[in-house]
Amino acid sequence: MIESFGIKDILDIVIVALMLYYLYKIMKESGTINIFYGVLAFILVWVVAAEILEMKLIGTILDKVMSIGLLILVIIFQDQIKRFLVELGSKKRWKFLTGLFHHRHKDAGEDLHTRVIPIVYACMSMSKSKTGALIVIQQDVPLENYEKTGDIIDAEINSRLIENIFFKNSPLHDGAMIIDGGKIKAAGCILPVSHDSNVPRALGLRHRSALGISQATDAFAIVVSEETGNISVAHRGRLSTRLSSTELEKRLSHLTVI
Repeated sequence: MIESFGIKDILDIVIVALMLYYLYKIMKESGTINIFYGVLAFILVWVVAAEILEMKLIGTILDKVMSIGLLILVIIFQDQIKRFLVELGSKKRWKFLTGLFHHRHKDAGEDLHTRVIPIVYACMSMSKSKTGALIVIQQDVPLENYEKTGDIIDAEINSRLIENIFFKNSPLHDGAMIIDGGKIKAAGCILPVSHDSNVPRALGLRHRSALGISQATDAFAIVVSEETGNISVAHRGRLSTRLSSTELEKRLSHLTVI
């Protein structure tokens, strides 16, 4: 059996290992890592009982559970599966190939910079006046479903417009603003709330919503605290608090799209 072990088998193991590692990263970012461990443990018991020890009764029961369990897992983790497939086919994953055929335009970086500055200025101004805000910047995973929960705006990114939307007397100030393709797509949007127990109790609903959208998608979320004026960002399931304007600008500049 060892003699028949060849390059195909090595490639097979490497592909499975990479898939498991990538799934592990997504599950960890979404706060469902314990379920991932539970599924792996169940699969391990199934393989040992059915394949290695050849226990027919237990093997038959576990086979039936596995056939139904896969369908249940697809329903439960549909958001994570969607994100996995979207990120797998995203331009970022294949940019080393597209770079061979397409050259980046010189003004691409300038366009990104002109979109970053108004956001940073608006956040700085709202931080000084302690105006609460939640801004979500779409990346590869579409946010149309969340845009529909608010009011469609479809306007160019402008610092004064951002501040006016989050002004305390504005009817849209409580919801989230979604930015995509250099435009403010919608405001007053409802986002999924993270139930991560590691989030400090001092942080409110805006921070949990920012963390929630970063766990469900690859979006970049900015929060301006209404109580302290501190600026926080959430990305890929991680929340960073008390950022300076320089740090915020640096993180925004590292994004692929705004």
